[in-house]
Amino acid sequence: MFAAAAENPLAFFADSKSPTAEAPASTRKTILLVDDDPALRDLLCKILTSKNFTVVEAGDVASALKLISSQKFDALLSDLHMPSPGDGLTVISAMRHASPKAVTMLLSAFPEMDAASHAIMLQADQILVKPMDVTALVEAIKERLTAGAPPTRLVETVATILERTADLTIEDWYSHVEKDQLVMSVPLTYEQRTSHLPQVIRDLVLRLRSSKPIGTKEYQSAAAAEHGANRCRQGYSAAMLVEESRMLQVSVFHTLRKNLATIDFSILLTDVMTIADEIDSQLSQAMATFVKEPAREALPA
Repeated sequence: MFAAAAENPLAFFADSKSPTAEAPASTRKTILLVDDDPALRDLLCKILTSKNFTVVEAGDVASALKLISSQKFDALLSDLHMPSPGDGLTVISAMRHASPKAVTMLLSAFPEMDAASHAIMLQADQILVKPMDVTALVEAIKERLTAGAPPTRLVETVATILERTADLTIEDWYSHVEKDQLVMSVPLTYEQRTSHLPQVIRDLVLRLRSSKPIGTKEYQSAAAAEHGANRCRQGYSAAMLVEESRMLQVSVFHTLRKNLATIDFSILLTDVMTIADEIDSQLSQAMATFVKEPAREALPA
């Protein structure tokens, strides 16, 4: 959003050129314009239309997604924050799926976002920094349309990424565990320490692909229950079991960060919440058998 759009939106787009001669409708490129500021959106629409583009407008992410699923576009011009940070990435990802050859461009008033810029550039063809004059905007769009979209990127779901990188995630997890003196105070082999993780990751993948709501109690993991009992027999404390689970979340998110180039951003937030929910659910199940294990061992054979 432009900070002073309400005061004088025209100040951000001072066009120094005369109106362009109108081109036949059949030769016009169609742009999907997405911005939650109606005044700015109306201004951009008028400018782009005067420059021989056909413009379709959307004021929020939901409206944009409906248009993307029902129409074909040559280009997407979307604000990054609408109003939540990164909303534009959801629109970009959807366009990548529906129209891989469409040029995708983001408008951002925050060019200093170093942490996010890498992820954004992996999804969008170009970032346009607000404010900018209309001549630069139009020329940027024309140049991108002339060059065409880059080669289609591989886009994967979070479930597919976790499935593909399971061994690397386990290795990363173990590297964290090795640095924890309390957890490592219990002497175990690598196999004993990590044997539960392949099934944990399979359960995560299953949960992600099930589309079950956050907080569901439907899935019960026999492997998680057995893991809790095993850790009790191996001499773990409850705090150590919790710490191992925390480090697993860190390693899973580390894996996702290393695969930003292929992640489907349109469902990333929901998937991250699902991962956290499922790992916590498995910890709860493991803890239930962990606390019962001493009493179970005291029973007569």
